[in-house]
Amino acid sequence: MAGESASGHVPVLLEEAVAALAVRPDGRYLDATFGRGGHAARILAQLGPHGRLLLMDRDPEAIAVARRDFASDPRVAIRHGGFDGLAEWGETADGLDGVLMDLGVSSPQLDDARRGFSFQGDGPLDMRMDPTVGEDAATFLAKAGEVEIADVLWNLGEERMSRRIARAIVAQRVDAPLRRTRELAGLVAATIGRREPGQHPATRTFQALRIHVNDELGQVARGLDAAVARLRPRGRLAVISFHSLEDRLVKRFIRDRARAAAPTRRGLPPPPGQAAPTLVAIAGPVRPGAAEVARNPRARSAVLRVAERLA
Repeated sequence: MAGESASGHVPVLLEEAVAALAVRPDGRYLDATFGRGGHAARILAQLGPHGRLLLMDRDPEAIAVARRDFASDPRVAIRHGGFDGLAEWGETADGLDGVLMDLGVSSPQLDDARRGFSFQGDGPLDMRMDPTVGEDAATFLAKAGEVEIADVLWNLGEERMSRRIARAIVAQRVDAPLRRTRELAGLVAATIGRREPGQHPATRTFQALRIHVNDELGQVARGLDAAVARLRPRGRLAVISFHSLEDRLVKRFIRDRARAAAPTRRGLPPPPGQAAPTLVAIAGPVRPGAAEVARNPRARSAVLRVAERLA
């Protein structure tokens, strides 16, 4: 979701993602990760008077922007919540013609030190997409065991020095728990030094903690299932990922649901116990061009994958 709408957020792969939805004027579409509304505004511009746009986000600040900028349009409905609960929203019960998921963290979240997502400024070690629920990163680091911390850093950040960093965190909290982003970034830098040119030593640690605190991969897995359950035949699913763990999950999801069970004869249904395919891959991986990356360097890791719901 990295990335300019009226609020300063630059929507990534804007043209490609909206084109992938194949928006019909009378269709019903869900932007499951509103952010600051760049994609939503483009979708809404293509809808006619009988079209419908549903907006969701976990972040209360994003929902405040959605209500300010979109709530007056009778074609729009807004819900505060994670997209893994999209099938529980009554507005989706009649089916959807398209679902867009722009995963990861947005520029307003990264650039606001109060949110604790970035080591560039100093703020509370929070990292929650929705600060009103759940456990923040500081609490996790204060109580988790060394092995658990190391596992999170390795599995979700692919941090090769995960054990060394976890050991340093546990040793540090004997004197004082980590509470600030610069405290954690400084500790990681002092522990492992600078290994990769152009990348802060704490980059992988911050990514891993953010994914863990927000259960991002679990959200994606549940959200993809919910989206397919609500898509109408020929409805489109478009997902923008920003790191390999997300993209791998999305790629496998589409692949697994596009596999056809081999029938014994043409025209017969799949054998018992083998589900019929529910999706067909339409596009992907689609990546930003050089011009977009030059305008918005945070777009460089974005990957768009698109699938269509079968009857």
